[in-house]
Amino acid sequence: MAKKAAKKQNDAKKLTITLRKSTIGFNKNQAAVVQGMGLRRIGHSVELPDTPATRGMILKVRHLVEVGE
Repeated sequence: MAKKAAKKQNDAKKLTITLRKSTIGFNKNQAAVVQGMGLRRIGHSVELPDTPATRGMILKVRHLVEVGE
């Protein structure tokens, strides 16, 4: 059963998130969200699974990031 669950996670839709704006001058909570997503510097991209939690994080910092599929 564990193999099936792992396979479903790998097949899940992925989102590519790129940091386009600095977190300087914005709320510290938003900087924490950006860091929690794994983004380190402007232009850095990460690939995250398309889950409600990820969507919520993107919504919180939508003015700082760019999202692709």
